[in-house]
Amino acid sequence: MTVPLALDRIGIPKSLSWGFLGVLIFMIGDGVESGFLSPYLLHEGISKERVALLFTVYGVTASISAWFSGALSDLWGPRRVMTLGLGIWAALQVAFLGLAVPTHHYWLLLTSYGLRGFGYPLFAYGFLVWVTAVTPRHRLGSAVGWFWFAFTGGLPTLGSLLASFTVPWVGTYRTLWFALALVVAGGLITLLLVREPTGRNRLAPTGERPVATLLGSLSIVWRSPRIGVGAVVRTINTAAQFGFLVFLPVFFTDTLGFSLTEWLRLLSAMFATNIFFNLLFGLVGDRLGWQRTVAWFGGVGCAVTTLLLYYGTVAAGDDFPLAMVLVSLFGATLAGYVPLSALMPSLAPEHKGQAMSALNLGAGASTFVGPAVVALFLGPLGVQGVMWIFAGLYLASAGMTLFLTLPEHSAAAGASLVRAPDRAEKV
Repeated sequence: MTVPLALDRIGIPKSLSWGFLGVLIFMIGDGVESGFLSPYLLHEGISKERVALLFTVYGVTASISAWFSGALSDLWGPRRVMTLGLGIWAALQVAFLGLAVPTHHYWLLLTSYGLRGFGYPLFAYGFLVWVTAVTPRHRLGSAVGWFWFAFTGGLPTLGSLLASFTVPWVGTYRTLWFALALVVAGGLITLLLVREPTGRNRLAPTGERPVATLLGSLSIVWRSPRIGVGAVVRTINTAAQFGFLVFLPVFFTDTLGFSLTEWLRLLSAMFATNIFFNLLFGLVGDRLGWQRTVAWFGGVGCAVTTLLLYYGTVAAGDDFPLAMVLVSLFGATLAGYVPLSALMPSLAPEHKGQAMSALNLGAGASTFVGPAVVALFLGPLGVQGVMWIFAGLYLASAGMTLFLTLPEHSAAAGASLVRAPDRAEKV
């Protein structure tokens, strides 16, 4: 079996194959810092409040960039957007490490690191738009599954794992420079070795003005209510994930009695499981239907595993093997939302970049919604109440997918597939 044929059979478009490798390496570099940057800055004398503000600004710029990635891909083409993202990340990392960190100048830290948040979404999500633009519909679920495999495989999984070896070996500061080298290597692999022509050109319809293209990436939420609903579903998808990172470390260590090392291993197991199920649910979505997969495995599945995670660990206490199973189940069902990345651009085939902007905006919003739920309800309702709120949100997202029906002409285009076309259209 030839390599191109093998790639096609597992769902990787051969014309973009180098891009998946490049995104993986880029995101490994981006994820290297995820497990130690905050304590490193605290050790350097930066106050907790200023470190928190630093990461807040980073989150805001990353969310804005996630939205712009689709809009600019419509306007300029994904390849140019990815080039911009790589340039921003590399230039501001040099400023962060070369000027801000050595001088401990807070405004330099805030500007260089905060604005670096624009970098990775332009690169990674720009490639996701490229994937959705060129992949045949019957392979699209598998292709986006491979994208999320590369994305989450790097951030935070392999990035954090790599840092666990390099920090003791060369130190924290040099590890951050090594992260820059990885990001540049991943970016160059993608930009130099992917020759597919679609990504070099604008995706918006010929004659559409730039301002209309940019504004359309926002107005599509109410011009096409299904896109707006899909963005809300995407927000719910990872809201609990970001909320969990706020309170589960304390819950597992102080309440349940796990050590910090055990908690970190449980967290790694959650994301490692998620990586491989990203691939599985991409394939399942292409066969069972994108809506069905998101609704049942994603929405209903996450609701069940969220409650199992709470009640199972409370009943068993510091039972590490059981906790490993429960966090892995949550990580697996979290991947049930993967086909949403195939479904959303198919809801607006004439404006795929705008649809992906709405999807990415939902992804960015989840970084705020999850912690906000915790901040508002953890005090009055406790951990149990917050877990029920997240479970309820997941069930609500399952119901919302009923509205994500594909346009008739898109459904007709799928009639030649092996499965019946309505299997991808109805829950």
